[in-house]
Amino acid sequence: MSNIIPLLNTLPTSLVPADVEFFDPPMCCPTGLCGPTLDQTLLDMNEMILDLQREDLRVERYQMSSQPNAFLGNAEVMKLVREKQMAALPIIVVRGMVIKVGAYPTRDEIRVALNRVAE
Repeated sequence: MSNIIPLLNTLPTSLVPADVEFFDPPMCCPTGLCGPTLDQTLLDMNEMILDLQREDLRVERYQMSSQPNAFLGNAEVMKLVREKQMAALPIIVVRGMVIKVGAYPTRDEIRVALNRVAE
């Protein structure tokens, strides 16, 4: 019987909410790192995401055109998109709480939010 408990406490990663979620504006590819010129902000975001993942944090990025259900499944995100339309994007959510709207966060903003939500 004791062997069953660890299995019941383990959820598939698709059911476990991400620690950090990026609801991105429309881009030409999932990372925005394509085309003839690279956006330094997107390069910095990609580097930060890789750093967070190396720390075993689950990070997800969503684009409305390819993952509409991620947007539709988050009432706060949809409220912001309805109110501000595309100007609301990107929207950053840390452990279920919107921390930034209309711009990408700094590493410090992500750290502060992760610590605040953990308390």
